[in-house]
Amino acid sequence: MRCPFCFHQESKVLDSRSTEEGASIRRRRECASCARRFTTYERLDEVPFMVIKKDGRREPFARPKILTGILRACEKRPISLDQIEAMIDGIEKEVRNQMEREVSSDIIGQVVMDQLKTLDEVAYVRFASVYRQFKDINSFLAELQQLLKGDS
Repeated sequence: MRCPFCFHQESKVLDSRSTEEGASIRRRRECASCARRFTTYERLDEVPFMVIKKDGRREPFARPKILTGILRACEKRPISLDQIEAMIDGIEKEVRNQMEREVSSDIIGQVVMDQLKTLDEVAYVRFASVYRQFKDINSFLAELQQLLKGDS
């Protein structure tokens, strides 16, 4: 690590601490040449990924968009914001673990629906009704029947 004062290339680490719940590491360093101390932060460089929309457009993955959809589905349900945040963390982790730079919005939507189904069935049906764009009441009833079959 280059010293910010004398630009010498060598330094030694005096102390390392995890910060931001493990998202980065704070290192206290000392320059081997001028002996001045400085702090560096190491952070994982996340690879951004793109979402391929149904119409073929590509846009960057946006966590707030998922949050908005889930909040609407969970409106007036006994679900805490902590549960929703944890669910979104899991969704994002699952999508990132696919190791693809481009992910279909269908895959993301299915992951959201799978998570909602285990959390709250009413929120699941609300999200599914928008996500799947049911054409009529029969397709909506078919989804409800599938949900009921899974419970028995």
